[in-house]
This record gives sequence, C-alpha cells and structure tokens, in this order.
Amino acid sequence: MSKWTRALSAAPLLATAGLAAWDMSQKKHALLRNFPVIGHGRYLLETIGPELRQYIISTNDQERPFSRDQRSWIYASCKGENNYFGFGTDDDVEDNIGYPVIKHRTFTDSPPPSGTHSAEDVVLPSAKVLGGPRGRRLAFRPQSLINVSAMSFGSLSGAAIEAINKGVLLAGALHNTGEGALSPHHRQGGDLIFQIGTGYFGCRDREGRFDLERLKDVVAGAPVRAIEVKLSQGAKPGLGGVLPAAKLTQEIADIRGVEMGHDIVSPSRHGEFKDVDSMLDWVEKIADATGLPVGVKSAVGDLVFWEQLTQQMAKGDRGVDFVTVDGGEGGTGAAPLVFSDAVALPFFVGFTRVYSVFAEAGLTDSVTFIGSGKLGLPKAATVALALGVDMVNVAREAMLSIGCIQSQKCHTDKCPTGVATQNPWLVRGLDPASKSVRLAAYLRTVRRDLLKISEAVGVLHPGLIDPDDIELLEGTRHGVPLRGVYGYAPTWGVLGKDIAADITELMTREAPTGGSAAPSRSAAH
Repeated sequence: MSKWTRALSAAPLLATAGLAAWDMSQKKHALLRNFPVIGHGRYLLETIGPELRQYIISTNDQERPFSRDQRSWIYASCKGENNYFGFGTDDDVEDNIGYPVIKHRTFTDSPPPSGTHSAEDVVLPSAKVLGGPRGRRLAFRPQSLINVSAMSFGSLSGAAIEAINKGVLLAGALHNTGEGALSPHHRQGGDLIFQIGTGYFGCRDREGRFDLERLKDVVAGAPVRAIEVKLSQGAKPGLGGVLPAAKLTQEIADIRGVEMGHDIVSPSRHGEFKDVDSMLDWVEKIADATGLPVGVKSAVGDLVFWEQLTQQMAKGDRGVDFVTVDGGEGGTGAAPLVFSDAVALPFFVGFTRVYSVFAEAGLTDSVTFIGSGKLGLPKAATVALALGVDMVNVAREAMLSIGCIQSQKCHTDKCPTGVATQNPWLVRGLDPASKSVRLAAYLRTVRRDLLKISEAVGVLHPGLIDPDDIELLEGTRHGVPLRGVYGYAPTWGVLGKDIAADITELMTREAPTGGSAAPSRSAAH
C-alpha cells in the first residue's frame, strides 16, 4: 500500500477526530460538548424535520398550512391532470367540528355539465361592478372572481412575479402588486391592482412621503384597474411590512427608493391620515385624481374601525369601493410567531363580523367584498361566497401553482424552488413561461369547480349561493346552516335583487348546461 493510499484511508479518521476535538472544546452547544460527532445527527434531523414530516410521517390531511391532499389538488389542477380523488373522502367527517357540507338540489333549471374539464373556458365574473355604486370614472366588472393576492417583488422573486402576471393575463384575472411598488416584472400584460402601503413604495418622494403625482404617473403607465390601501395584513396585523435585508437587492432598492444593507420596515400606521374621516378624504382624493376604484385591505380585530367606517359611508358622500378582509391565519409575509398565530381573527370569524356591520348599515350592495386567507380551494371559497364574499384573492395557492413546495423558508432567502428568494442560483430554476401556464390552469380549475358547485346547488353563479345552502357539522350528530352559526339575519349573505338579476342574465349567456338523459315516450313533461 502506497503512502498516498494510506494517507487517503486515514483522512476520514483524522477528520472525525478533528471534529470531535472541535466539538469538545466549543462552548456554544452543550449537546456537542457531551456527545461529540454523533450530536450533529440531532441537528441534521432538526434541519430536515419539515421534509420528513411532509413526505413520510404526516397523513394526507394533517399538515398545515396546506395538507398533502390540498397541495396534490393544486399541483394536479395547475398541470391539467386529473384532480379527482377515489374511494371516498379521507376527511374526518365523523368527528370533525365545523365541517362544511354544501346542500345540492335534486331538481334544478340548469343541470350541471359532466366531464373533467367542462366549463373551464367559461368566464366567471364578479357579481358586482367594482366602483360602480360610487360612480368611479373607470369602474369595471372584474372578469374573474378569483384573483392573485398582494405579494411584492422582493418577497417573491422577479421570475415568480413575471410568472404570476403572465398567468393572470392568460386567465383573465387580476394581480395585486403588493406594497413593494410596481416593478418591470409586473409589466407582462396582466391587469393589476396597485397596493399602497405605509411605506408608499412606488408613489413616494425622496423623503418617503406620499406623492400623488407619482401615483398618477404609475397608474397611467401600466394596466392598473384599481388601488388598494393596505391598513394591515393577516400575517402581522398591527405591524408594518418587513423585507429582510437578506432579500434586498439593488434592483429592489431602486424600485422602492430605499437604501441597501438593512431590513426594509414599513411603518405600522399611515402618514396621510389619522382616523376614518381623514382616510375617506384621502381615498376620495385618490379616486378623483385617478378615476380608479379605491378600497382598503385589513385584518380584523377590534370592530370600532368598521363601525366608524360604515357610519361615515352611510352619509353617502364618501366611501371605499371595496373591502379586502385578510384572515389572521398568517400568509406569505415574514412575521413574529405570536403575530402569525394569535393576532387578528381567523378569516371566517373576522369576515362575518365585518359583513354584519355593513349589513346593519344597509351597505352590503355598495361595496365589493374580497376575501383572502386560505380560500384558494373550492370548498373554502364556496363557504366564503355563501357568507357574502364577492371575490377571492389567493396568495400561497398561487405560489404552489408556480412551484412552491411548502418548505416554509420564505423569510430566509433560501426558497429551494426560486419562488420566494432573490438568490440568482435558486431563481434560475423557475421558468416564468411554463409556470404562468400552470397558474392560469389552476385559476381556471377553481372557477370551473365553483361553477359546478353552483349548478349543483341550483344557481348559475357562486355569488348566488346563500348561507342556508351550507351547513357546518358537529361530527355526524348535528348540523347548523351558516346563517345560524354566524348570526346572519334573513336578508344577509344575499345579493340585492338588481345585482342578482344582472349576474343571472350574464351567466345565462355564459354557463354551459349538461341537460338531462333523453326522455322516453311515456316520461312526464
């Protein structure tokens, strides 16, 4: 045996001995001082623990925030594959508390069509005209009731933003820019909702103050259809936005008008207004200057804000055109754990309280309600629509459709699929052209399933499903309609007669019908 061979064979032993010596002398980790070398196994298992649970240990419905079944449905849908499940549900229907069941009707005027991909090409618009009740110059009816929620360039990679914008263009949906300004990656042809946060990125002067002229220039130079004023978000209500320094690039800094080298923290409160009264003045100023519908986004905590908002809007001279209610379950934003877990109400509790405040003021037909917070699967979306939501925004579901694997590394800049990172090596793995097609397929599939559910219930549009059409079960013992669970009055959760008539007429021209089996000569007619 040559001396080189002997040296190479001894190298592993020497390396192990060196590691053991280092472990025993270091003072940072007691475990490694007491159990040198083998103690590293514990840290390895801790590092890959999420992956082990995700792929090996957890059942199909155990994981959070999205279970394996939910992710599988999204992945199959965005790839145009068969997303049907066989051998019955594996949901724990027998013991689940709050399990929703949609009540179909046996006889309806429009039998639903059959086939895996039927109705995917049907336009499924919002039942309400955005900005119509307040007479905005550029009011419009959104052509998709499911759209992509606010995620900034910075939080997501440029490639991910491009994929999303190209995808909404293919699907005829809307793309919310997030508060991080309107970047070149957003300019791929898809319609936009421009979000204004407390940092006023994209519409601020050199001192960071809001600049109306800059806002007018931004919306005039891109397909911006509406403006959303962000008051808070579900991931961190009561805190401002945070872009960790690890994810800040020179391109992002230039777009936002900030300096490199530190976390970019948006203030927790706006500088342009201090209460509901001054906020509505500001909203009307923006709407007058741009002609666009203007709304607010907020998580739900104390209801005083909403009560004051409806009191002011009831006067008729000022108001928001839409309200985006964000669930407190957390979302794509990086946040302290206590804020993700325990600050602000979960979506269904928070939304129903806000809706009730508007309903008591008689204002539900005057605004468009947008819901966000794990509503990107048909079952959850249907419940939301039955409770009065008019449009659904999806964020994490959109990320899953363009490649996210729920590694939950969004805040570390180490997203392995290039969705939520600025690392060039990781971003190169995401191809915007192919992923845009997947996002469009996912959006079309959700709309298709919502349409099928509507027709099974006996209506032509999911906005016509009401709180009596869905029950929440207490295992197999008892069920209560949504109306009873959330204390809705008889007329709540129902569109006004004129709005319902308009959307029914639209869908009568759009929606396919499956028809019945051919009748025999003796069939009843």
